[in-house]
Amino acid sequence: MSTAFGNFDYVIVGAGSAGCVLANRLTEDPSVTVLLIEAGGKDDWIWIRIPVGLYYILGNSRTDWCYSTEPEPGLNGRTLAVARGRTLGGSSSINGMVYIRGQARDFDVWRQAGNVGWSWEDVLPYFKKSEDHINGADEAHGAGGPLRVEGPRMRWKVLDALRDAAQQRGVPHSDDFNRGNNEGCGYVDLTQRRATRWSASRGFLRPAARRPNLTVLTEAMVERVEIEQGRATGVTFRQGGGPARFARADAEVIMAGGAYGSPQLLQVSGIGPADLLRSHGITVKVDLPGVGENLQDHLNARFVQRLARGDTMNTRFNSLYLKALMGVEYALLRRGPMTSGSPPLAGFLKSDPSQEVPDLQFLAGTVSYERLGERPHDFPAIAGGICNMRPRSRGHVRIKSKASSDHPAIVHNYLMDPYDQALAVKSVRIMRDIFRAPAMQPYRPQEYMPGAAVQSDEQLLDYVRRTGSTAFHPVGTCKMGDDAMAVVDARLRVRGVGGFRVVDASIMPNLVSGNSNAATIMIAEKAADMIRQDAKSQMGRAA
Repeated sequence: MSTAFGNFDYVIVGAGSAGCVLANRLTEDPSVTVLLIEAGGKDDWIWIRIPVGLYYILGNSRTDWCYSTEPEPGLNGRTLAVARGRTLGGSSSINGMVYIRGQARDFDVWRQAGNVGWSWEDVLPYFKKSEDHINGADEAHGAGGPLRVEGPRMRWKVLDALRDAAQQRGVPHSDDFNRGNNEGCGYVDLTQRRATRWSASRGFLRPAARRPNLTVLTEAMVERVEIEQGRATGVTFRQGGGPARFARADAEVIMAGGAYGSPQLLQVSGIGPADLLRSHGITVKVDLPGVGENLQDHLNARFVQRLARGDTMNTRFNSLYLKALMGVEYALLRRGPMTSGSPPLAGFLKSDPSQEVPDLQFLAGTVSYERLGERPHDFPAIAGGICNMRPRSRGHVRIKSKASSDHPAIVHNYLMDPYDQALAVKSVRIMRDIFRAPAMQPYRPQEYMPGAAVQSDEQLLDYVRRTGSTAFHPVGTCKMGDDAMAVVDARLRVRGVGGFRVVDASIMPNLVSGNSNAATIMIAEKAADMIRQDAKSQMGRAA
């Protein structure tokens, strides 16, 4: 049994990127009441704000759900740590802060699959609505929005050389990856303001938190969505390990738990594949076979090139004097290596001239290590990963028990499709060729990973299976569409349940070509408009 917590128009589950946007936009109407529930804590830790703090917050249970995959069959049975934000702002509070929207073709494909209103032309206004770009507004960018977007505050000569090397191999320079076609190589835009992380919590939630019609709960675990007579009526949750409480949603429950959390909560609430639910003793409310299926992610084929000389993060980190200087430079000038999170240089290129738009992305930086979280190498290096942006392999998220606090079984099935295998091998060869271009030769790069001994297709594929790593871009597990495996319609309403939507990266039918956070924020901006429109339409019918 649970005690009543209160009545709200909208109950939002998850204060990640999408949840923060929804909380802000829906409470712009003072007549609407919103409850935002977050399982994690507040985002007031200093390492969340400082970009280089990324290496302290990933894998830390204070800020990360610390999910792990099941043994991945395409990666020699390895399990991977797959980080997801567990704090206000969600993954926007622990990610690399890269702002890349994807390509126009990605969204046009969504529309061509029957998702009306989701073409590039449809979604571009929502990208611009969120944005406060440092260079101001133009036909592709917005100004004055809640999400600050700035360029990097440090450039590296060795990365400038890599950019020039890419150009010598046919990849043009680019200073903007957010105009519809990403082809090119250059420095990425970042969700930062004056060299501090600008998460969805800072941009959207904090301004809204002062409104009397918004209630925010942290350390509150939602146990299930309550379904009565085919309609979502609210959620049962526990805060801080306390007693069960019920929050009623008079208009809608909105699920914003991400590609792992949203399908899990639907399943424990009785919405999902009937056989899976029954196997855990859960009453089936709606048999939706697609809940938890269609999982997609980008897999990075890692590269490390040892340099004969050059200023890199490795050399600075391994010098006490230079490391201290980094701290002083950041504290006084808000510049230098501590302003970096993710590798700052990106390249978007075609694996084959027949490709309509780029299908490969690499990110490169100046810090290298054997494994994430370990001490950087004691030699100067350029390191990063290259990935197939449109993988064909599909995985799943499935509950292991009826408790929402138990992590689900996550299997991405990386490299299970032969096309993905072939492209992984080809991508490593393309990256090698770029490092052999004349612009890189003053630094005399020597391949540390995969290494000169790894040459045949079989050896390269084995290398990627042994060392490939997630890009942390999971999507698709509550996909939008009108086919048998779709979970939500084009207005993000859960099929077969009234008053219930999913609004987060899980609704993407296909991965975007690049990082996923900007597109998730766009989805929430668009969803907020649809929610308001549908509420107005319903009021009109009632009148």
